[in-house]
Amino acid sequence: MKNAQPSTSRPPLVKFRMPTAENLIPMRLDVEFEGRRLKDAFTWNVEDPDIEIYPFAKRITMDMDLPSGFTPLISQQMQTQLAEFRALEAQEMATEERVQTLRLDLRVNNIVIHDQFLWDVNNFESDPEGFARGLCKDLQLEDPEIAPAIALSIREQLYEIAKQNIATGRETRISKKVRRESGVDFTQPSALGSSAVNFMRRPNSKISIVRRKNEWDMFEPTVGRLSDKEVEAIDAREERNARIKRRQEEKEDAYTNRYVRV
Repeated sequence: MKNAQPSTSRPPLVKFRMPTAENLIPMRLDVEFEGRRLKDAFTWNVEDPDIEIYPFAKRITMDMDLPSGFTPLISQQMQTQLAEFRALEAQEMATEERVQTLRLDLRVNNIVIHDQFLWDVNNFESDPEGFARGLCKDLQLEDPEIAPAIALSIREQLYEIAKQNIATGRETRISKKVRRESGVDFTQPSALGSSAVNFMRRPNSKISIVRRKNEWDMFEPTVGRLSDKEVEAIDAREERNARIKRRQEEKEDAYTNRYVRV
């Protein structure tokens, strides 16, 4: 009788993309020109050939009634973020099932939202926008800007996790190469990601899909409403911190240009 061979199963690999039904990537803008500043965030459809960055940047400039000098700056920031994604597209990522906690800590206008929930971060059929609309409905949040902000936050977290999956995919390829060259499989089958209910395992090894009572408060969303005065104070503090950060970056750039030879 032949001896049982250890499992050689490994998470399947796919070309890098957002682990969602639509391959939309998050983008953020923070542009300053002639004493005016633009901050914005949105998703970008990398698979739509009809959308071009420069005309889009020009339309933002016109819609926001900004000086024309904003257009190339907006375009540059978008091109940089898109180039990062295109570079990642050439790599492979692991796709094993993995449930993680995603967190929301958002302020949209005068509404503050805190929440956390479990999400299969490698589910390529997930719909952050649909989830955000459902959450807003459940919490009776009527501001139309809130749902897109929630969806964007989810996509930003999934984007970072997807980048980490590239490292997992690289380890998988290396392991396969070693097995192929040596003819020996010295790896152990992974228990991670085998089932979402693993995250509900109790200390006595029993499994339950019901969350423990002492975790209820942790996974309950909270919504707060700020007064106009509180919003003004927060905006002023964020603007001050942004100015300090820009001055620091300018000093670092000046030091680099002066003392570092290329």
